[in-house]
Amino acid sequence: MVGWRHTVVLAALSLVGATAVGVEHRTLTDIPYRASADGSDRGPERCRLDLHLPVDASGFATVVWFHGGGLTKGKREIPKSLRGRGFAVVGAGYRLSPGVKAPVYIEDAAAAVAWTFRSIAEHGGSPRRIYVSGHSAGAYLAAMVGLDTKWLAAHGIEANDLAGIIPCSAQCITHFTVRAERGIPDRQPVIDEFAPLFHVRRDAPPLLLITGDRDREMLGRYEENAYLWRMMKLAGHERTRLVELNGEDHGSMAEAALPLVIDAVTNARE
Repeated sequence: MVGWRHTVVLAALSLVGATAVGVEHRTLTDIPYRASADGSDRGPERCRLDLHLPVDASGFATVVWFHGGGLTKGKREIPKSLRGRGFAVVGAGYRLSPGVKAPVYIEDAAAAVAWTFRSIAEHGGSPRRIYVSGHSAGAYLAAMVGLDTKWLAAHGIEANDLAGIIPCSAQCITHFTVRAERGIPDRQPVIDEFAPLFHVRRDAPPLLLITGDRDREMLGRYEENAYLWRMMKLAGHERTRLVELNGEDHGSMAEAALPLVIDAVTNARE
């Protein structure tokens, strides 16, 4: 199994330097994606996104990308390796702990995805080809929004309408920041409603779990993803894959995982 993973990674790495030939792209910045408490369209300061997309194109896919930072830091980003690929990328910000507590950042992530479903067709994209992804805390948010259907349902959207969920080194038990908000140490595992593992289900969208090397990852990050992979299989979900990036630690795996994200989006089967 380890050799198979390594083969997949090597094949995907050839995509790093490739771009969509002859396709111009542009980036729209600082777009608010949810209303403020008084109903204005400016919303909370961090609830904004940037949109990178191909020009004069139609029917393209979109990746909603959430940044990492432990749910306590970081800012919205569009990774350089995801630019110019012929699909759109939404780099979404979200509110952070300790300024807010769970589930506010999950609600923000869902609102950013909902904005994409409502708005991407206006820019030429297909609402049927929306993926959620991110690194670390961003991967956790992608997994929560994709697996726990209630967050998107609050916006009248079916989570199963996502084309795929691609978390890069996600926390699959309850996130350590959520636990810290309750005074639980980061080495005390908890699986409750704020854990992607709590929402294992057969009918979820395609799920590609990517981690760094099990011997170099943060805490038990590979093992958490392996457990989610196994439980999804036992639940009857046939479209879950697990890829371990040999030699990569929690930080370096973020860039190393992007070729796999590109491959999943550009070579998806309809």
